[in-house]
Amino acid sequence: MPSTPPPSDVQSQDGHPIFRLVEIMAKLRDPAGGCPWDLEQTFATIAPYTVEEAYEVADAIERNDLPDLKEELGDLLLQVVFHSRMAEEQGVFDLKDVAAAINDKMIRRHPHVFGDHAYDDLSAQVAGWEELKAQERKAKAKTGVLDDVPAGLPALTRAVKLTKRAARVGFDWPTAAQVLEKLREETEEIAVEIEAGDMAKAREELGDILFVCANLARKLDVDPEDALRATNAKFTRRFAFVEAGLADRGKTPDQSDLAEMDALWNDAKAAEKQG
Repeated sequence: MPSTPPPSDVQSQDGHPIFRLVEIMAKLRDPAGGCPWDLEQTFATIAPYTVEEAYEVADAIERNDLPDLKEELGDLLLQVVFHSRMAEEQGVFDLKDVAAAINDKMIRRHPHVFGDHAYDDLSAQVAGWEELKAQERKAKAKTGVLDDVPAGLPALTRAVKLTKRAARVGFDWPTAAQVLEKLREETEEIAVEIEAGDMAKAREELGDILFVCANLARKLDVDPEDALRATNAKFTRRFAFVEAGLADRGKTPDQSDLAEMDALWNDAKAAEKQG
């Protein structure tokens, strides 16, 4: 393995925690005495951890656990430093370049704050933001409306972004009611494929249903990931009620049946409404 270049002057301010973190990562990636696991990593192998850490940040926010949020933000920051260090080793960019790039972008996208531009209202500001982003896409030779919607986003989130981007050029259902009607149409189509036993087509129709649901969420100004997380939490809470009820009867779920568990499920719903 070729020798690793020393950390750039991004860590020249001795004692600052950010610079100390850069030094730590450089040491972990040093072929002479570094960590074997860290040395084996690439952008591709680290990417799943980066996504996972972002979700853990969101989870801490959802739980309103600020001490945990501090820790999770540190974990996410480590991911940024890790990717930046690998790029620095290749002579492409370093953490200083990453910070400079986002600084430039934020100033460029806020001419009303860092310049003398003025917007009449919030809608004009949003329109200006989108125009600036369109100019950036053009500069990157990404002229298609959907070109820079990241493929690695969670599927529901990406579906929302795709439909939102298409809506900006007029490709959109005018009302939520029309999207809901489309959803009914899609459920009828999947029913046909299930009845026919064609699971390949049923899978495709299920994708259509989920896409329409994401579009409906956008029309209702609801984040589908947040909505589904809330439902997941509700399901978990109610199923725990079912398990507790069965435990009081000396049973486990596998010793019960659907009718008994469904009755306890309804009890859980009733208890939540009363509470």
